[in-house]
Amino acid sequence: MTLLTNRRRFLTGASALLAAPAILRTTRAYAQTPTLRIGHVSPRTGPLAGFAEADDYILQAVAEKFAAGIDNNGTSWTIEILSKDSQSNPNRAAEVASELILSDEVDIIVAASTPDTVNPVSDQAEINGTPCITTDCPWQPYFFGRGGVPDAGFESTYHFFWGLEDVIGAFLDLWGKSGAAKTVGGLFPNDADGNAWGDSELGFPKPLAAAGYALTDPGRYQPMSDDFSAQIAAFKAAGCEIVTGNMIPPDFGTFWSQAAQQGFRPKVVTIGKALLFPSVIQSLGDQGDGLSSEIWWTPHHPFSSSLTRASAADLANGYTAATGRPWTQPIGFKHALFEVAANVVARAEDLDDPAAIVAAIAATDLQTIVGPVNWAKGPVKNVTKTPLVAGQWQKEGEGFDLKIIANAAAPEIPVTGELKLL
Repeated sequence: MTLLTNRRRFLTGASALLAAPAILRTTRAYAQTPTLRIGHVSPRTGPLAGFAEADDYILQAVAEKFAAGIDNNGTSWTIEILSKDSQSNPNRAAEVASELILSDEVDIIVAASTPDTVNPVSDQAEINGTPCITTDCPWQPYFFGRGGVPDAGFESTYHFFWGLEDVIGAFLDLWGKSGAAKTVGGLFPNDADGNAWGDSELGFPKPLAAAGYALTDPGRYQPMSDDFSAQIAAFKAAGCEIVTGNMIPPDFGTFWSQAAQQGFRPKVVTIGKALLFPSVIQSLGDQGDGLSSEIWWTPHHPFSSSLTRASAADLANGYTAATGRPWTQPIGFKHALFEVAANVVARAEDLDDPAAIVAAIAATDLQTIVGPVNWAKGPVKNVTKTPLVAGQWQKEGEGFDLKIIANAAAPEIPVTGELKLL
């Protein structure tokens, strides 16, 4: 990537979305307007690309907001954002993170969207002592998947999102409204998310059993599988009326099509990851009506941006107006990444010192468009949680609307509909 020295311009392509004037670390202390670089990694292509659908919109809006600079201790700093594509591949995520840290010399790196991107980026940041902020990944696969020890945590890497305990609670809240039998089929892939969700100690099995649910888990399947016949047969044999799990969109599409072909008709289907996106539901047609999932963020969430003062509704409506596409849940968290980064830049005692930036991250206490971000609150070192609810896609006119159905753990987020069985 070529960094221009004469003016800010937008770049296109997977390797870099935004770039601004480059000023070397060794000279910026003497520059009239020093520059701070923020690296950004996201799965813009590949099976996880739905998570990055709003990247262009968010990055452009953030760059415009940052154009005036950020004041730190009386000095205005130019902010440069360099964005790279993880291609939905952990190895590629590590590679581009290393490039951003070692070649582009970013001062802060941010990343989002499942352990496949978040974990390798965080690992590269930790190895190199680069301040790092991540989101869009349940905290257990982020923390324990990287070998985290609760009392020790990490040195340079911080994460905000909800945890498995929250998604399990939200799902149980939703299922309790259904009247369906407490027989659940589990679909857990052999990847970081699936192994965490299906883990016998930290995942779904124990809480479901404690709530009186019988879980049928046929074992881990390989991502991008083309045959779910064994899982469907196991669910039918067990009389499963509920199906849950964590799947990428192509895998769920295959499973749901084969379930219909093989006469398996559960009353409730609540799947993490795959059912977050309106594009996936629309691609299923009538087969998408009534599917349910966790809900991280919607236009109905009662939060506003600390960076732009826009409400959740403002941000969602702005995205739709600019792109012609329906809002999607990661919009809020992609925006919040840069809210937190901007807040850290403004507060850090010395932006030339990575340790001072890390200290500012750790001391964050910020109301964002996805809710409060405060690492002092845990649940473990380097992790803080955001609220979670659950809901259902319901057909309205020519499209679908994601209704908030279950909000017991976050009553400040309003319910917008009632559950209907498939």
